Amino acid sequence: MTTTVVSIAYHSGYGHTAVLAEAVRAGAVEAGAEVHLINVDEITDEQWATLDRSDAIVFGSPTYMGTASGAFHVFAEASSKRWFGQDWKDKLAAGFTNSGSKSGDKLHTLQFFQILAGQHGMHWVNLGLHPGWNNSEGSEHDLNRLGVFAGAAAQTNVDEGPDAVHKADIQTAEHLGRRVTDTARVFLQGRAA
Repeated sequence: MTTTVVSIAYHSGYGHTAVLAEAVRAGAVEAGAEVHLINVDEITDEQWATLDRSDAIVFGSPTYMGTASGAFHVFAEASSKRWFGQDWKDKLAAGFTNSGSKSGDKLHTLQFFQILAGQHGMHWVNLGLHPGWNNSEGSEHDLNRLGVFAGAAAQTNVDEGPDAVHKADIQTAEHLGRRVTDTARVFLQGRAA
């Protein structure tokens, strides 16, 4: 059986989203994937080719002003060259984001990623976790503490650096990396059969 190839196409303005990208990478590696971190504001032709050969692409961006960052939007528009040839059709996709507020309109960023994936004919992988921290026995240390289903969401105070990304949010991103890898493996086995 071939190794699942997962690429993480992300932008990080101040380093917080890079912490999450690394967590998604760690989870995917733990699940047995070959993983590539691709910073989209520095993307090369070789990295575009890596995305093209990937089984799954995980999109990541901070949420700025209610949507993905400008650098991620530039990448999304540049991906239209792949759209014309349907180069990413039937790949898996997933996403993660971070913002300063508990909500911060992170859902809109994840929905932007879902629509981008849908336009490419990709299959979206959701988080697959119940919400955490929503009952009297829960805590801020629960996985999916912000209760988002579409992807991994994180909250970091705006006056703190990347080292302050919440441990539960990092663990949730690791979970997403494992889930994407496991789901991609099932897809690959199905195609091989």
